[in-house]
Amino acid sequence: MSMMENMAKKKPRVRRSFTPEFRAEIVESCRRGDRSISEVARDFDLTETSVRRWVRQAEIDAGERDGLTSGEREDTAGPGGRVSISAWGRSSTLSSRYSESTGAIVAIV
Repeated sequence: MSMMENMAKKKPRVRRSFTPEFRAEIVESCRRGDRSISEVARDFDLTETSVRRWVRQAEIDAGERDGLTSGEREDTAGPGGRVSISAWGRSSTLSSRYSESTGAIVAIV
């Protein structure tokens, strides 16, 4: 069986939710430095991308990195708990412009 056939037969992963305490435990496991992020992700059956995002958000919340803190993200979250595009204007690495046609702020990298 080819790799493409195998990938086609795999079912998509069900979206899971995790408690803040579990996320904090995972972040602490990564920060200790005895295992890499990919090892921690594999050990807990998590995606590496999710773990990296949790570590990055913990660094922002601790003031070690620039970005929106968890509290600020909640304040700017739109329907469904997602951060709205207008929140991107807070980042110093992006410039923005107002789109007359859509009435939204559009980020320009």
